[in-house]
Amino acid sequence: MEVTGVSAPTVTVFISSSLNTFRSEKRYSRSLTIAEFKCKLELLVGSPASCMELELYGVDDKFYSKLDQEDALLGSYPVDDGCRIHVIDHSGARLGEYEDVSRVEKYTISQEAYDQRQDTVRSFLKRSKLGRYNEEERAQQEAEAAQRLAEEKAQASSIPVGSRCEVRAAGHSPRRGTVMYVGAWPAGPGVPGSKAGRRRCAHSGASETSRSAAVRGVRGVRNDLSPWRWWNHRRTLTARSVCGGKWEAQAE
Repeated sequence: MEVTGVSAPTVTVFISSSLNTFRSEKRYSRSLTIAEFKCKLELLVGSPASCMELELYGVDDKFYSKLDQEDALLGSYPVDDGCRIHVIDHSGARLGEYEDVSRVEKYTISQEAYDQRQDTVRSFLKRSKLGRYNEEERAQQEAEAAQRLAEEKAQASSIPVGSRCEVRAAGHSPRRGTVMYVGAWPAGPGVPGSKAGRRRCAHSGASETSRSAAVRGVRGVRNDLSPWRWWNHRRTLTARSVCGGKWEAQAE
């Protein structure tokens, strides 16, 4: 008895191109002619069908043959699942030309013209008085921020320069030093408040610096156990006073 194998009507292959740096996995019918197959590849690789040269590579990425017979069926070539078909472009385009979106002309609109449109998110927010267009909510947030800043300044002033301190952060050994600076945080987005700079002790092996630690939003007063917050390079620490006029900071 003779057994005849029948190939699946479709085949899944990888498509690469001399114009692109990436591959695409696609499924095609084996009954397509090479001319029809090239037309389908136009939308994928961006090369005109008339400027394509096709090469077939096996699953092991070894070269098999060229797909150069326009009237031949795709299934007439040894194309199996996992093979790669490489498109060589002869139109004169360069590698990555169709990937560089900065070279594509884009639609632009001025802010004045955009504000006049009624079908935009901005116009919807204005009509609904949401987000930054809610004047009452915005004023309340600004007032709360100003109040918090005033409280932090008042509380930060309770930390005397020259106080001994110890900073503890998760994953780091404790470091002791002296408070060298208390004042306004340098201007920057999202970092309002007050800070206190610390000078490290000589036995820690580090040089003196006023940027070792920073206090923002002091939550207590000197000589009590009320917690306050210590921000050090965006790490949040909770500190408390300890005996001997020292300060201890523990990571939250």
